[in-house]
Amino acid sequence: MLIRTFGSAVYGVSAVTITIEVNAGQNTGIGYFLVGLPDNAVKESLQRIESALKFNSYALPRQKIVVNMAPADIRKEGSAYDLPLAIGYLAATNQIQTEHIHKYIIMGELALDGTLKPIKGALPIAIQARKEEFEGFILPKENAREAAIVNNLKVYGADNIGEVIQFFNGDTQALPLFEMDTRREFEESQLKLIDDFADVRGQENIKRALEIAAAGGHNAILIGPPGAGKTMLAKRLPSILPPLTLQEALETTKIHSVAGRLGKNATLMNLRPFRSPHHTISDVALVGGGNNPNPGEISLAHNGVLFLDELPEFKRTVLEVMRQPLEERRVTISRAKFSIEYPASFMLLASMNPCPCGYFNHPEKECVCGLPQVQRYLSKISGPLLDRIDIHIEVTPVDFEQLSDTRKAESSLLIRERVIKARGIQSLRYANVEGVYSNAQMSSTMARDYCQLSAVGQNLLKNAMNKLQLSARAYDRILKVARTISDLAGSEEIKIEHLAEAM
Repeated sequence: MLIRTFGSAVYGVSAVTITIEVNAGQNTGIGYFLVGLPDNAVKESLQRIESALKFNSYALPRQKIVVNMAPADIRKEGSAYDLPLAIGYLAATNQIQTEHIHKYIIMGELALDGTLKPIKGALPIAIQARKEEFEGFILPKENAREAAIVNNLKVYGADNIGEVIQFFNGDTQALPLFEMDTRREFEESQLKLIDDFADVRGQENIKRALEIAAAGGHNAILIGPPGAGKTMLAKRLPSILPPLTLQEALETTKIHSVAGRLGKNATLMNLRPFRSPHHTISDVALVGGGNNPNPGEISLAHNGVLFLDELPEFKRTVLEVMRQPLEERRVTISRAKFSIEYPASFMLLASMNPCPCGYFNHPEKECVCGLPQVQRYLSKISGPLLDRIDIHIEVTPVDFEQLSDTRKAESSLLIRERVIKARGIQSLRYANVEGVYSNAQMSSTMARDYCQLSAVGQNLLKNAMNKLQLSARAYDRILKVARTISDLAGSEEIKIEHLAEAM
């Protein structure tokens, strides 16, 4: 008997429906043949399925079984095909009813006792299932809340294969139907703030610089001695960024779902991601890739912040691979037979000491580094990478009077309100420009169109360019930051004070 069940394969952040054809008992002989470009994990499924079925009082018949996983030219990877393969075997050998099997996408890894283990990529699979008008999606219970984000799709969470068998045999109560009001849950969790700028004493100029960075989506670097508060300030940047929109939350959740980073019973992500990888990270772990490509840290930081603490300690090759994603806001992983694209629209926030000991140019402590050491330390960061960082901030130590001040500083919520207002201005400005939502994303041509300067401003910028020997990219950066400062001030034109603060 020939039976078709349906699973799904995840490529990048999208899913492709896989048709699993199981033909049993039509030919003489005994054997098990699995074709359709399966990897070793899929080939090993027979032993897991046989044990799981036996544990639940079912048997894998001793006859010839041929299984084809189509499309045959797409590689099938991982153990999540155990459940659809097992249901296919049972249906093809008339051990369960087959009337409704074709209406469902089925995914799940089997333990030897039939228990279902969680899978990766449940959200993109559910989105594709709804797109192809499947009635429902059967998967492990731990992934059910994640898949239930998708409306107009019945999501059933199972603990073990026995429940799935009962469901197809007519017991609709065997599997619980997961339902959730995605929009209501998302909106209720928007105002949760873990770190707040109200806890930071002093550093008003740094807060102002981070407010500008948040308002325009600009990359920034904090340069200062140890203990000046660089990491503390960086961790509070997400608290002043505009809340995720529902579309941004969906994009971000898809990436974390594919990477298997959502955890048990996870649902839609409601806070902007803040990723802070250690400086020993490899270039593959940062941008993504590997034998079985996975999203890297820059994609996990999509719609959020990527914080690189102690920037010169990262390997130069690691930093250099970020240059193209910083410009294009996506990363492409190419292999001989396929190419995968991951989104990577993130704010880069970095911190560093001015020298190996950290006290170069310190007002009180003496630097013990020689000039060659300082130059060697700073040369670890290339000019082209620094050119892609719009805002450079010098962080100075906080004195005792500021540290002991008991007055409450301005809260993140108040700063966020100004940031949201500035982002609203930018949304209207770039409403007709595809892929541009903030000032930092402007091209050079756009910067000249939207950042017109007065004659006095042009003269000031000309003197700065000549005196500081700035590059053409630095010229564009100054215009973009000045545009953001004028948006925060609610001004249509870039005034001389906005340009001066940007420089």
